[in-house]
Amino acid sequence: MSKKKNIVFPDNFTAQRKMDIRKGDMVKVIAGKDKGKEGKVLEVIPRENRVIVENVNMVTKHQKQRNVKVGEHREGRFQTPAALDRSNVMLINPGTGEPTKISHKVVDGKSVRTARKSGETIPDAAE
Repeated sequence: MSKKKNIVFPDNFTAQRKMDIRKGDMVKVIAGKDKGKEGKVLEVIPRENRVIVENVNMVTKHQKQRNVKVGEHREGRFQTPAALDRSNVMLINPGTGEPTKISHKVVDGKSVRTARKSGETIPDAAE
């Protein structure tokens, strides 16, 4: 068997397959310290194969006070979500509320995401 070669980009990240999870989707964490938690996807980073989920994988950031106008800058310690690997989260089917794998089907000449368990079409988060 021949191995499939990955494309290497100048900044040393490797190309991954298309991301099935999109910004605004509800996901469930299936591995790691926050296993079992659910949240909304805030950001997708396809090049690194990572997602940032609301209130999951929270880390403490420290920031100094700067000379800026009042209300424009946070100082001190605060919690912010860090990125998770895409393989550690699973999309939640909006119809059933259960985690599901995703497949793609062509409907009316357009590729749509469908849930493997129920066969339902999964709407885009923007809809």
